[in-house]
Amino acid sequence: MKNASPDTILTHAGNDPHANFGIVNPPVYHASTVLFPTVAALEEAGHSFDGVRYGRIGTPTSQAFEATVARLEGGFKAVTAPSGLAAITTALLAFVSAGDHVLVTDSVYGPTRLFCSDMLKRLGVEAEFYDPLAGAAIERLIRPNTRVVFLESPGSLTFEVQDVPAIAAAAKQAGAVVMIDNTWGTPLFFKPFDHGVDLSIHAATKYMVGHSDAMLGVITAGTEEVWNRLKRNSVQLGTCAGPDDIYLGLRGLRTMGARLRQHQDTALDLARWLQARPEVARVLHPALPDDPGHALWRRDFTGACGLFAIELKPCSAAAVAAFLDGMELFGMGYSWGGYESLILPIHPEKLRTATRWRTDGPMIRLHAGLEDPNDLIADLDRGLARLAAAA
Repeated sequence: MKNASPDTILTHAGNDPHANFGIVNPPVYHASTVLFPTVAALEEAGHSFDGVRYGRIGTPTSQAFEATVARLEGGFKAVTAPSGLAAITTALLAFVSAGDHVLVTDSVYGPTRLFCSDMLKRLGVEAEFYDPLAGAAIERLIRPNTRVVFLESPGSLTFEVQDVPAIAAAAKQAGAVVMIDNTWGTPLFFKPFDHGVDLSIHAATKYMVGHSDAMLGVITAGTEEVWNRLKRNSVQLGTCAGPDDIYLGLRGLRTMGARLRQHQDTALDLARWLQARPEVARVLHPALPDDPGHALWRRDFTGACGLFAIELKPCSAAAVAAFLDGMELFGMGYSWGGYESLILPIHPEKLRTATRWRTDGPMIRLHAGLEDPNDLIADLDRGLARLAAAA
């Protein structure tokens, strides 16, 4: 169906049961060697970065996953990577060379920042971090050698919503490639190519896989030209995800719409409850009407995922530990997007270079899982009681 809704695309895209004996799910191809019947067929396959010619280049399993993601986002084609960070680094390296300059939002994911300030620097590429709220004013930072403008909206620690269309317009005017880490927005809640973006990057480990049991990344290119350059770089770097992880990503996509609606609703329930708590100074969630980024979120997004943060009122490290150490339902660990709720202390002030992040109290990041929101609220209530007792 041409104009199918996202839930219908999630259910059917990338599937061809009648090509696989009527089996609903695409098979998992474990492959390295691919055989060809003739010299002509072998040589023809060798001239393309597409198709099935070697396991690392792609298989019907990876192609089914990529086709589903690309259709969801409205892009040309996608490229799979073995992790979200691998997707980010593969995309960046495809469009920069020694002597180039890239602009990266100051609210970017920590490992992306480290790659830009360390690896790219060693390769002779200058990464400059910019205020995530720059909007159209970013044009003042663009140089003749600026090749990439990198966004992450909202930032996954501090949740600033960027004016993506304004930034993209300024970047495109100067001939720079626009990339966005769209993991928070997901292909369902933010459509990058409708806002001027060239490449949309996801840690598919998060909501696409959805079950905290696989590492996976994916990059969607908006045009054939961008995809060709991206795919060539991916092949040259040798980045490829394992077939079983790709299958878990494809399986996770089938239920992502239903899961995201529950993640969204539960996160908003928790955020509103936390807003009323005396221990909490503020809640950072773009879907809340009083959030600084709410107007942009409402303009550009169609939903919100389960990830947000809070700033506690000033308290001791011992009080924060008392709060977090005794949680029963919220696990303390990195990543997010799985079925389980997570919580951890964060320190965004240590990561900023272009801007200053100021808070009076400690910050906590939460991911709302698929548990009953009342049970999660009860867990938080007990934790905040421990915090108050230890303060």
